[in-house]
Amino acid sequence: MSKSIHSVFCRLSILTVLICMLLQSASSAVAKTMYIQLKVYHFQQAHQEQQLDLYLSNAYLPALHKLGFKKVAVFKPLKNNENADKLIYVLTYSDRLENFAKLDVNLEKDKQYQEAGKSYLDLAHSNPPFQRIETILMRAFDGMPFVELPKLKSHKSERVYELRSYEGPTEKLAANKVSMFNNGEIDIFKKLNFNAVFYGQVIAGSTMPNLMYLTTFENMADRDEHWKAFGPLYKPMSEMPQYQNNVSKNVTILCTPTAYSDY
Repeated sequence: MSKSIHSVFCRLSILTVLICMLLQSASSAVAKTMYIQLKVYHFQQAHQEQQLDLYLSNAYLPALHKLGFKKVAVFKPLKNNENADKLIYVLTYSDRLENFAKLDVNLEKDKQYQEAGKSYLDLAHSNPPFQRIETILMRAFDGMPFVELPKLKSHKSERVYELRSYEGPTEKLAANKVSMFNNGEIDIFKKLNFNAVFYGQVIAGSTMPNLMYLTTFENMADRDEHWKAFGPLYKPMSEMPQYQNNVSKNVTILCTPTAYSDY
């Protein structure tokens, strides 16, 4: 073999190896599944809401951004003030479960966070900023293993976020509902442009087994139109024998994002 041919052969071999490495890397990136945390602050008083809003906007979200949680959503139920149990939801996600496990430790080490959140963190036992904090941890569905930011044009104050929780009567039937999403239901949501942020199977939470998902709309009229279109497409699938009785409780909460939410 001549030197020139040998040189060309070597270059082609190196190029082939590089292409394979790039394809393997791209495939690995696509395969990564997101873990989703939904932190729920339960409170009752208006001053608690003010304390929470200041803490979340000035201390908590900036600290999360520093730790690599690039986009954090914060939203509240519509007519939240009329409810006895008032709520604030904080939604974060990561492709590493460990990032949630060590979050509190990392926050304790962050001096800037400690200073920015001092007025909240140092509150006395007689003046707590909430009644209780609930944490729900989820694994994204195979049918949509990532979190997708909504593509909305309306002002945040007009947007409607719909958070749904589907509890199952047994673990097997709950898994069957997840399968239903992965094998057709998510496709319907995509076809109708529901602007879904995530579909997650709850792996740790207060009501299990269950799944949760979040869809987003320009406004309430937009939300109603989407669900009107959903019914006819979903009906044939909902009548399939293999998907019967897989939901024992459906909780639907309509929300709006806060002004300081990242989306």
